[in-house]
Amino acid sequence: MKDKCFFSIFYWFLIGLLVLLQSPTVNGSNGRLKNGEIKLRVTVPMHGFPQFVNVVWDPSQQKYTVSGYCVDVLNAVVTRLPFNVSLHVVPSVVEPTHGSGFHDAYLEHFLSEYDAVVGDITILANRSNYVDFTVPYIGSGVKMVVPVQHGRDQNMWTFVKPFSWDLWLRIIIISTFIGLAILIMERNVSALPNQEGSPNQKKLCPATILLFPISQAILPEKQVVVKRWSRFVLMVWLLLALVLMQSYTANLTSILTLDQLRPSLKNVNDLRRGGYYVGYQSGSFVYDVLIDQFKFDPSKLRPYSTIAEYHDALKLGSKNGGVAAIFDEVPYLKLYLKEYGSNYILAGPEYRNAGFGFVFPLNSNLTDYFSRGILNVIESGIMNEIEEKYFGKNEIGGEDSSAEISSAPLSLSFHSFAGLFIIAGISTLLALLISERFICQRLLLTAKAFTQRYVPHFSNPVQDSTHGTVA
Repeated sequence: MKDKCFFSIFYWFLIGLLVLLQSPTVNGSNGRLKNGEIKLRVTVPMHGFPQFVNVVWDPSQQKYTVSGYCVDVLNAVVTRLPFNVSLHVVPSVVEPTHGSGFHDAYLEHFLSEYDAVVGDITILANRSNYVDFTVPYIGSGVKMVVPVQHGRDQNMWTFVKPFSWDLWLRIIIISTFIGLAILIMERNVSALPNQEGSPNQKKLCPATILLFPISQAILPEKQVVVKRWSRFVLMVWLLLALVLMQSYTANLTSILTLDQLRPSLKNVNDLRRGGYYVGYQSGSFVYDVLIDQFKFDPSKLRPYSTIAEYHDALKLGSKNGGVAAIFDEVPYLKLYLKEYGSNYILAGPEYRNAGFGFVFPLNSNLTDYFSRGILNVIESGIMNEIEEKYFGKNEIGGEDSSAEISSAPLSLSFHSFAGLFIIAGISTLLALLISERFICQRLLLTAKAFTQRYVPHFSNPVQDSTHGTVA
């Protein structure tokens, strides 16, 4: 009886221990579990981008009101957790510094007093050595924004720009092929009666045959060809030439008349060679990227804290106390372009990183729960609603090609006309084979003669060996 009681107590002890091990706790923090609810103290950084974290003092309630994109994402994630969480959000004042600033120097300090740090904090490998990150809830990367140049890029070779080089090459090839085909089909045609020096002989001579299709497309003449299959080939060529000429005219017109937007500085090398000043967000790890990855002189870097400061610095320019370019993470730059985008454009290479995530103490078991919550929020479509609330319909973390791609017309490539070229080539080849039947006949006779001449020599040894075996 005592043994049964002992095993029963031990059994319930193991169950209780298993429940305690599976229940969420906050390692190394002030959070605690009370009445089945986790008390979570969260701090958010205060800086100059209120779209992400906006802290406002409420005099009626004598406390700070915290809102913004990052806070709304946190609230949405909390509703997706398998346990109840009571949030106590406290804003933190961050002093601007060089280098990574808050994101490196203050993370460990804040996590010694709070359970989590929530905000536009970038996930980096070196930070993961002393804190835990959730999966990113928004993508990111470092690029530069520069003023645009309005104008038309015109030179002495502008007339060849409507078509790409591969299209020009294929036009020459198809023109040569059609010219040679018509020369073969019209080679035995004599001058027409009462027409001395008929164009059938005058224009289809070998010296000018390569230019014949082009000349007919520009200045068509009657009775240039006589045979009906030659006329068919010429008609197919004129159809192809009509489409090409109309497309060429339309694209050349757009190149000569439309205003083209181009970045004033295309890449980092232009900035370094010109000795320009560049700006970055104060306290951001972008400072380290500019020095370590892009090899900028630290004396050429100027820190700024808000979108308005970005705009003022770019308006002044590098020679007047401002900067020639602003380097920052893509979400911030797209916020800037949304407000001042008509005169600025993204340019240069991108230094990729994971994106923004929530921060927990190292080895906290809450990290996995919040990571799964972020994934649930993203897949449910709630994230799109939050992004649209703060940034408009265009996703701030997605690719916005209109902010980077120049409005300059592109050269038309062969791919756009491949179908027409195939039709013209097959039609010309069939017309040539039908019109010149003797070519097929001569090929057959040649093949037959070759067979009669060489095949017996190969078959005799076989026959001899066969006769010898029989004997």
